[in-house]
Amino acid sequence: MQDILSNLTITVNENLYVKNPESSELGKKIIEHSILLIDEIGFENFTFKKLGELIGSNESSIYRYFESKHKLLLYLSSWYWSWVEYKLVFGTANITNPKEKLKQAITIVTAKVEDDSLTLHINEAILNKIIIAEFTKTLLTKEIDDENKIGFFKVYKRVINRIIDLISNLNSNYPFAKSLASSIVEGSLHQHFLKEHLKSITNCDENISPTAFYINMIENILR
Repeated sequence: MQDILSNLTITVNENLYVKNPESSELGKKIIEHSILLIDEIGFENFTFKKLGELIGSNESSIYRYFESKHKLLLYLSSWYWSWVEYKLVFGTANITNPKEKLKQAITIVTAKVEDDSLTLHINEAILNKIIIAEFTKTLLTKEIDDENKIGFFKVYKRVINRIIDLISNLNSNYPFAKSLASSIVEGSLHQHFLKEHLKSITNCDENISPTAFYINMIENILR
């Protein structure tokens, strides 16, 4: 799978940026260090001025790539879900058993993320931490309906729809495939967050992973 992934280029909705950050070294530097800075200080405290100081560039140069930090977060989120989708597609391609295929898909979308050495300027492990902590900030806005129409959440929904198809292939009579799939994808982020910060209200810990929880769930629900 690594050989296949190494030949793929992750594309992001062009409406999310002014200039494609993948088209220049400065753009890649913006992406790389925005991930590190958001992880360090949080999205609320993150500004283009602070990012510019970190990378030794004018704040105005960052605005040549992104019109706002909200668009930057949407870009990072879209990139992340595209990367997850690639892993999902190729990680389940050779599995024919519907139950095992669904279990593998759940493992991919819920497991702890390790950095992918194929993308040198993006640390997926740190980006995953940002998605866990900040992804809802891209959804819970007044602009959600307009942004959805433009296609900002197309890849995220596509990941969920792939899980929906796998659930339906395993049990076509199950009436809540959409709700179950979206609960698995979104809920796993929440469980990872609780595991790190609010340990008393989750069973997930060092011994029980969110993956184990969701696989147990589908095994009991989709009998």
